[in-house]
Amino acid sequence: MEVTVIYALPEHQFIRKVKVSDTALVADALAASGVLEEYPDIDWAREAIGVWGRVRSLTTPLRPGDRVEIYRPRQVDPKAQRRSRLKSS
Repeated sequence: MEVTVIYALPEHQFIRKVKVSDTALVADALAASGVLEEYPDIDWAREAIGVWGRVRSLTTPLRPGDRVEIYRPRQVDPKAQRRSRLKSS
């Protein structure tokens, strides 16, 4: 089956379609995509993994057409950012 692995950075996006077995897990798709080799500085303790916008574990089974996403940690709390914008306006 074919799935897509996505890792968005501020300067560019890693998007790769990969073919994996019908019993593949999230970890299998990450390994097949090459994202681990291309971005060895990914901090797996801080960054979550998801499928179609929902956080999942590395052992989550995949379905054809799934989109595996690597989420970077937020740099700024969204509530704090809104408060800051309101104060400055």
